[in-house]
Amino acid sequence: MNQRASNLLDEALGLVDEGTNPWTLSGRVLLIEDCVETSATFLLHHLLKRALSTLSSNVVVFLALSQPFSHYDRVLRKLGCNLAAQKENNRLLFLDMLSSEFPDGGESGLVALYGKIEKVVSALIEENKKSITIIIDDLSLLEVAANGASNHVLDFLHYCHTLTSVFGCTLVALNHEDIYSSMEKPALILHLEYLADILMKTEPLATGLATDVHGQLTVLNKETWDGQGRSRNRIFNFHFRIKENGVEYFSPGSRA
Repeated sequence: MNQRASNLLDEALGLVDEGTNPWTLSGRVLLIEDCVETSATFLLHHLLKRALSTLSSNVVVFLALSQPFSHYDRVLRKLGCNLAAQKENNRLLFLDMLSSEFPDGGESGLVALYGKIEKVVSALIEENKKSITIIIDDLSLLEVAANGASNHVLDFLHYCHTLTSVFGCTLVALNHEDIYSSMEKPALILHLEYLADILMKTEPLATGLATDVHGQLTVLNKETWDGQGRSRNRIFNFHFRIKENGVEYFSPGSRA
């Protein structure tokens, strides 16, 4: 695989090289949407690794509603990232929310959760942490924990969104779009897509199943590109293949 093919996703996201470079997604909202046929968890894993692979002053606050810590640790080790070590070094703050339930529509519980996140972020800023990434895996389960009260979940996400402008945090959220396939797209998703600076969406191939291609990925990156504040949307489309120790990305039609 050539170097350009290996960097397709990072180019679409506007990420720079790992290591000593700053986290270039600060202050942005990234929404990941997937479906049963093409899970997008690999995108969340990629962003988690990249956030932890930059400057040591960067910290990730991870809200885990989908899997226990052992799962993420096992997956990230295959990608060359030791989450247990990052956790010990206080670069990863892991909030295990697998058994979380918010009674009465979730309002008080979500307000308390946001208060906890805001307190953590404020403390990290005081410690001179340069960049903070908040990752939510996943929004559909947060809605379940709130007994289906999507309006309270949306309020929670709006509060989290303020952290991107006030503190320059990055907000990453994964959601399963197909759970709403039997209804008109709800306000929660419409608002999230509006708030998102980058929208990443995985889908099955239009031509059906293929041996060496597991799905297609669309990245919509809303960029400000000139000194007058005008912006344009950049759209990237490519195929992907999930492998044991990572994911391969390539342009459509480049594989026979």
